[in-house]
Amino acid sequence: MASILSEAVLLRSVDYGESDRIVHLLTSDSGRLTAIAKGARRSNRRFPGTLDVFNHLLIRGRANSRASMAFLEKATLLDPFLGLRSGAARYALASFLVEMLDRLSPEGIQGPEAARLFRYATESLGLLETVSPSTTLRLLLELRGFDALGLRPEFGLCVRCGRVPDDRVAGDHRVHFHVADGGLVCSACGLRLDGLIPIALGTLRLLDSGLACSIDDLATIEIPLAAIAEAAYLVFRFQRFHIGIELRSERFLEEILPVVGPVAA
Repeated sequence: MASILSEAVLLRSVDYGESDRIVHLLTSDSGRLTAIAKGARRSNRRFPGTLDVFNHLLIRGRANSRASMAFLEKATLLDPFLGLRSGAARYALASFLVEMLDRLSPEGIQGPEAARLFRYATESLGLLETVSPSTTLRLLLELRGFDALGLRPEFGLCVRCGRVPDDRVAGDHRVHFHVADGGLVCSACGLRLDGLIPIALGTLRLLDSGLACSIDDLATIEIPLAAIAEAAYLVFRFQRFHIGIELRSERFLEEILPVVGPVAA
């Protein structure tokens, strides 16, 4: 069996049997990993209070080529992200983000792809420890999650012909987003498409700036109240297209950190 030594963020933990625990981990070098920690609920030496959601860990284990789960032998706590438990909004948004990663993160990825996804997880959880979550931050962190997963939406050019949409010269400065294509479509390319989402060009520029900026500057971006509803609807439709179902944490997040205006059609 191949040995495992990696940093990881714990995405989900489930009790199994009398003393075991099944954990879903996002590792720094191979993406998502499902592992069983034998005797985890009895062993304070190998797992001294380390197998809690959000925890940043150094893990040791063995990969089992004949089974779907690896064996987790030891987990050392590097950062518990305790600040995430200091407020309901922080906890709700962090729970939503790690559940999204648990749902969509691929297994067995390597190199820059794995590093980018792991960096997104640790940076996002670290940011939420220090700033007060807002609706704008919620939407931007969700979009950045899709970017880290390799599903970045295109907000600048038509995804079908590569041109800047000519809609930007219209009187209301509105353009159209096509969820299935993952980005903007110009007027000509959108003629035969269903399900186009009209959205103000200024709103898209704010969303795009949230993808382009550093994590340290993310909390400085604010989407005006008048634009929040349409931004949230676009992000909601994009999320539903890729995930397909309502996440368990989603209703809790909506109760604690609601979006102004309707987000679901």
